[in-house]
Amino acid sequence: MVIRTFIAGIIQGSEQGLGVHDQSYRDAIRRILESRLPAIDIYCPVQNHPQSVSYDDLQARKVFSAHLEKIRASHILIVYLPQASMGSSIEMWEAYKSQRLILTISPMVKNWVVRLFSDEIFEDMNAFRDYVMSGDLERLLKHRYSTHFHSIQ
Repeated sequence: MVIRTFIAGIIQGSEQGLGVHDQSYRDAIRRILESRLPAIDIYCPVQNHPQSVSYDDLQARKVFSAHLEKIRASHILIVYLPQASMGSSIEMWEAYKSQRLILTISPMVKNWVVRLFSDEIFEDMNAFRDYVMSGDLERLLKHRYSTHFHSIQ
């Protein structure tokens, strides 16, 4: 069975212009997941919409709404939050309401949104990597989606 995964995280954060934060974390998350879970389908909004910060309001609303639909249809939402992100908090809320597995990589372990909506919180990328490589993610997936996944490889 294919594990549908959405990578969310800070893009603009508190930038007041069209600047974006470093997005290399998305490739790092992808490499970690693919090294352990070959049956994974990863959706990355930045990869699919690299110029999204320059979209007009109509296009931006359409794309963001489509992303929320993808999240509701995913098995896992992985969120990278080195600092607060308004878009990511909405994505976390939608995943939470849809009872999706939410894994958050963030030093903001006391933040209410991070605490209340995350199934697992990792203070940094190394902790996330260790968790995935240990097999704990597979065990959590089997437990959460036991009726859907007979064998996660």
